[in-house]
Amino acid sequence: MIKLITISLENEMDLVLTNKRSMKVAEMLGLTLSTQTTFTTAVSEIARTVIEHTDNGKLTMGLEQNKIRYNLVATVSFDSNVQFTNEDEGFYYAQKLIPEFTLTTTAEGNLIVMKMGLPRSLNLNIYRISDIKRAFEEAAPLNAYEEIKLRNIRLNQKAAEQEEELQRSKLIDEKKTEFISVASHEIKTPITVLKAYTQIALGMKEHCNDHMRGMLTKIDVQTNKLLSLVQQLLDVSRIENGSLQYDKKALDLNNFIEEMTGLLRNILPDHQVTASYCEPVSVMIDSLRMEQVFSNLIGNAAKYSQKKSTIHIQCKLNEEGFAQVAIIDEGIGMTTSSIKSIFNKFYRDKDVIKTHSGLGMGLYITSKIITDHGGKIWVESTEGSGSTFFFTLPPYLEPVRQL
Repeated sequence: MIKLITISLENEMDLVLTNKRSMKVAEMLGLTLSTQTTFTTAVSEIARTVIEHTDNGKLTMGLEQNKIRYNLVATVSFDSNVQFTNEDEGFYYAQKLIPEFTLTTTAEGNLIVMKMGLPRSLNLNIYRISDIKRAFEEAAPLNAYEEIKLRNIRLNQKAAEQEEELQRSKLIDEKKTEFISVASHEIKTPITVLKAYTQIALGMKEHCNDHMRGMLTKIDVQTNKLLSLVQQLLDVSRIENGSLQYDKKALDLNNFIEEMTGLLRNILPDHQVTASYCEPVSVMIDSLRMEQVFSNLIGNAAKYSQKKSTIHIQCKLNEEGFAQVAIIDEGIGMTTSSIKSIFNKFYRDKDVIKTHSGLGMGLYITSKIITDHGGKIWVESTEGSGSTFFFTLPPYLEPVRQL
């Protein structure tokens, strides 16, 4: 069927639209006034009857080619649980007005089809029908009600399209996460084997000269970088799947910071790593994951700072009683746009992509770990003047034992 008009049948206001649009369809086809009235009355009676039973009806009017002639067709679909009785006079009256009238009931719903053969003298053809169709598409709303109705239809269509796009994006994201997880696991095994053989070769002092030891050391360093990247990919996959697990224990935060400072001084010999401590406070943390947080933040501070510059770890208790840790560097700083996006997955500032390596996962993982520990993370920075990353952790209050 070539559709010309579609009207949802929800309330009595739709009867006005049905009546006027039905008459206009018949008029534009060139039918006689009596035939226009007959068709419009039949369609309006069915619409009225359906609206009395449900607000989920839909009327469609159009043309159907039957060999060299055309039929004027009106279909009305509505709920399958609607059953007409003898009191529904409009339903039976409409059947007397239209030559072809059928009612089909299925599990999906009811469908009334009304057909009226059109005389060949109307000289209908595909071009004239296209003009009629275009005229209805471009027609102005009949009244304020139809204008609001059309706006709602467009909004619903846009919302449906956006929902479909979201579902499509979600599916693609799930497939991507699955691929990252599988690929990371597959890559991790040969890298681990490569690292093991490198360590064995470095331990064979009598068979390894200084030149060979230097090359093996470089291989070992690059292998560690690969393992770090693979671990980050695995962590991203676990975050997306909701399977990032923690083994939390109560620890003294100052002691933990002191241990991390000593470790990072050895890892970053080209920078001065200092620390100042807060009042004694215990926190419930996964020490391995929190070590990952410190390594990511201080590693980034070193990456974007000049050698011999200072990286300072500062701790204090804020007004809410939370432990607040700050990582302060003297690096290149960040733009306002970078500050807004820095914790997004795979985000990397366009100004550092070519000069500094990375995949943009470290801060995303860090923010997730802090959030899962009940804290918050943010950054303050001025371009060219360094950055300060802050995060908070709730204090651990040991439960009072009942006597």
